[in-house]
Amino acid sequence: MKAYLVLDIAVHDFGSFKEYIDEVPAFVAKHRGRYIVQGAVPSPIEGDWRPERMVILEFPARQNATDFLSDPDIRGLFVIRHRTTASKLVLVDGCTDQNS
Repeated sequence: MKAYLVLDIAVHDFGSFKEYIDEVPAFVAKHRGRYIVQGAVPSPIEGDWRPERMVILEFPARQNATDFLSDPDIRGLFVIRHRTTASKLVLVDGCTDQNS
């Protein structure tokens, strides 16, 4: 079953964040992920959630996503993201029945 990482992100220091932008795609690919949404500005429809930018990553399985998140070589990039942004990240499984 596919799994998705959904990131709600507000960048406060783009100059420092650029390293993350440049280097993280290689780690996504390493763990067989792909970008579904990459830094897009969302249009809120309902509720009070007002994300500034969205990123959605798709992985073939939850294990790929958790391996991505726990990869020791990406820790430094996560430190950069935490320092230069306000972000929220969730992991969610896809549908088991793709016809539903």
